[in-house]
Amino acid sequence: MNSNKYRKIYQELSGKIINEDYKHGDQLPSENLLVKKYGVSRETVRKALSLLQTNGFIQKLKGKGSVVIYNQSMNFPVSQLISFEEIKQSLNMDYHTVVESFETVLAKDHPKVKDALNITDETKLFRVVRSRRKNHTVNIVDTDYFIQEMMPALSREIAERSIYDYIENRLGLKIAYSNKAITFEPMTEEEVSLFVEATPPYAAVVRSVVHLADATPFQYNISKHRASEFKFVDFSRRNVIKDK
Repeated sequence: MNSNKYRKIYQELSGKIINEDYKHGDQLPSENLLVKKYGVSRETVRKALSLLQTNGFIQKLKGKGSVVIYNQSMNFPVSQLISFEEIKQSLNMDYHTVVESFETVLAKDHPKVKDALNITDETKLFRVVRSRRKNHTVNIVDTDYFIQEMMPALSREIAERSIYDYIENRLGLKIAYSNKAITFEPMTEEEVSLFVEATPPYAAVVRSVVHLADATPFQYNISKHRASEFKFVDFSRRNVIKDK
């Protein structure tokens, strides 16, 4: 049996929860029904349900089965290091990406980026602006700066799909960690034209510096979310440490 079968069940059920086929407070089908529906073992179903519980979609209650605890909102996992394409696939999100601009710039013209990436004035950077759209409405605008020398073959076509897939699977580099900060800021005229009818004209801004496994910073990201749709959620479970 495909060892990833439980992940496919997880993706289908999490997608139904996000799309409100199963609403907050609803019960999921029983383990027996899920076993029959997907034609898998009980162990596979339990692994899928455990992953749903770990990621804050359900709570297993004794005598009641699995109850949906997820509240629908623009809940992007800003506390995790994950590409937008990975988020979209794992949560079955109906989004598509549009590359608004792809250009080469000098670090000296972007001092905050230069300082964050610890590079010289003459270092060439790829500046990539991408909008994330749902039903033709822009909810997120990502602006990324990448050190050109580290990934000279980066292109608009790659940016339309997944830059992280290119970095990890084609360049063989390991993306390890990032530092993030969240602020709320007024939109620029360019951003207002992209977001369209943003009320209020403010964006939730997540800035991050991303590092490789050897601690080399390679990316500066500015992710701007429509403020009226943004909600920061960091789902946590308490792990009780018992005294021995």
